[in-house]
Amino acid sequence: MTTGEVIGFVLAVSASLLCLWGGAREARLQARLRRHGVHTEGVVVDQYLAPSDDFDVTPVIEFTDRQGRPVRFTPVATGKRFGMDLGTHVPVVYPPEHPQNARVFTRKHLRPTYIGLLTGSVLFLGAAVWIVLTS
Repeated sequence: MTTGEVIGFVLAVSASLLCLWGGAREARLQARLRRHGVHTEGVVVDQYLAPSDDFDVTPVIEFTDRQGRPVRFTPVATGKRFGMDLGTHVPVVYPPEHPQNARVFTRKHLRPTYIGLLTGSVLFLGAAVWIVLTS
């Protein structure tokens, strides 16, 4: 293997492990939220465009925590297909000790985050294997 191939292999394996860690962390958080999270309803109160994206709006969701404080957050999964226009009411779940870590509690919003990370892990691992097999 050449130096470039070794560097590519190390980067691919590192990226795979990072994606795997992120996906496992998100899946663990979501499982914890299902079991112990506080369920409430939030409302889309604002939307903003990312500076690098002219088409994708990111909703800002607000809900009231157990202490009666308003909490605002942006969902992890965003995009037009999620249908979150201003004024839309959405189910929200959050850890009682950290309301700022809230998630929109629908399958459509929860699944893409960890599925995408785990898929990325497999793809990067595949690239590492390909580097080894073709060298």
